[in-house]
Amino acid sequence: MRLAQAEMKEKGRRYGKGGGLFGGAGLAGFFTLQALIATVIAALAVPLPVWAAALIVTAVLGTVTGVLALTGKKEVTRAAPPAPEQTIDSVKADVAEIKESAKR
Repeated sequence: MRLAQAEMKEKGRRYGKGGGLFGGAGLAGFFTLQALIATVIAALAVPLPVWAAALIVTAVLGTVTGVLALTGKKEVTRAAPPAPEQTIDSVKADVAEIKESAKR
């Protein structure tokens, strides 16, 4: 029992460390994306005024955000209701069968 407990503590530490590293990678990826957006604005600012370059990138990002939000809303609506309907139906059938066999 103690060996299993020690093993689980070690695994828990590793999962925690791994989760923290994944979180750090996500944060670094977010900063990388921000730098990429700034690079695109700077590249567009060569032939255009800076305000126009920033406006174009903002419009593109806004469009992508809108499409993702609408797609996500559609998927959430399709998933409703959140109850596991098949499981509920199966349990109801099991209960009915048990009641039927209890009457015999």
